Amino acid sequence: MKLELGRIHVEDVVFADKSRIDAGVLYVSKDELTPIVLSDEHLEAVEFDIAKPGESVRVTPVKDVIEPRVKVEGSGGIFPGVIAKVDTVGSGKTYALKGMAVVTAGPIVGFQEGVIDMSGPGADYTPFSKTFNLVMVCQPVKNIERHEYEQAVRFAGLRVATFIGELARELTPDETETYETPDIVEGMKAYPDLPRVGYVQMLQSQGLLHDTYVYGVDAKKVLPTMLYPTEVMDGAIVSGNCVSACDKNPTYVHENNGVVEELYKQHGKTINFVCQIVTNENVYLADKERSSNQTAKLCHMLGLDGVVISQEGFGNPDTDLIMNCKKIEAEGIKTVIITDEYAGRDGKSQSLADADPAADAVVTGGNANEVIVLPKMDKVIGTLAYINKIAGASESTLREDGSLEVELQVITGATNETGFGYLSAR
Repeated sequence: MKLELGRIHVEDVVFADKSRIDAGVLYVSKDELTPIVLSDEHLEAVEFDIAKPGESVRVTPVKDVIEPRVKVEGSGGIFPGVIAKVDTVGSGKTYALKGMAVVTAGPIVGFQEGVIDMSGPGADYTPFSKTFNLVMVCQPVKNIERHEYEQAVRFAGLRVATFIGELARELTPDETETYETPDIVEGMKAYPDLPRVGYVQMLQSQGLLHDTYVYGVDAKKVLPTMLYPTEVMDGAIVSGNCVSACDKNPTYVHENNGVVEELYKQHGKTINFVCQIVTNENVYLADKERSSNQTAKLCHMLGLDGVVISQEGFGNPDTDLIMNCKKIEAEGIKTVIITDEYAGRDGKSQSLADADPAADAVVTGGNANEVIVLPKMDKVIGTLAYINKIAGASESTLREDGSLEVELQVITGATNETGFGYLSAR
């Protein structure tokens, strides 16, 4: 499967009467976007704002971050099974708006929404301080179930991102890169002397408010599935979860998966990048055994020599991570796991809830319990009403001077487990 990805650089985002892209500037009309959001009966009102790099701005509580894209050639459309109809994607031509993002926010539902600071020390920990962010703060109708509101907000963000992506359909990309994965037989013939490497991506799927969708299907309902890596570039995986902000994968991260990017860079040079396998992180032991068994079986059937495994979340999913690692290693396949750590504020506690000698090659995204003080910002998009309740905060988080004493856990993307961040150790 081959995908030509055209990148269109956005250098500014401003409000205007009509939405368009002109000379690197994205103009967005609130009047055009509002009906797109409020087409969902669960949403009563929406406010739009723009957060730019370097500004004294704090966005919270952050739910999802999405990069607008448009399918120009090839089957299907962006976000299949959720926005577009259920066609197989990942081939043809797709344009992506680089340098900006759609950020969804609103009243807290779970306790694991996040914070994005556009400047100050907090900005050094989140990749989304470097993007021009169109923020939509959504208000629910009265007497709505919390999970219904949460889903409505996230799907509204995808609709807005799709609308903005369409603005780029007739543009000429600033740069283009082609990603190609041959089928298994062709790949073996093309690179007979290179190690066969696969990527196992674990998806957060622990139940209510912990949802990730694959072609529109809740990941906790699927068995491990093989994908061409280019499928995720077309939005085949979208986030629907509010796990801890530091290590969740927003939709933006799925679209720009760093593991996929790096494996493609080495494809045909040092490795033969065979495929991506997505698996879930259910809470019941039987489900964990089932999924890890099937994942290891697929790796064996594909004749893989090595596997990179990335986790999403922490605690309970640590067991899934170690099960996958141990069982794949038992097949004679070398593994590298990517995780983050919850090692206590002093860094001295056990980093993972589970461990095994087979997990002897580890890349970490940092200690989510590390404490940081975030200074007061001149402007807050959203609200600080819930800041003391977010995972990684405490009753004393919001100080009298307006600063925040928090763990890195509250910062969106701070310890991301696909490497989409700035902290790492091997």
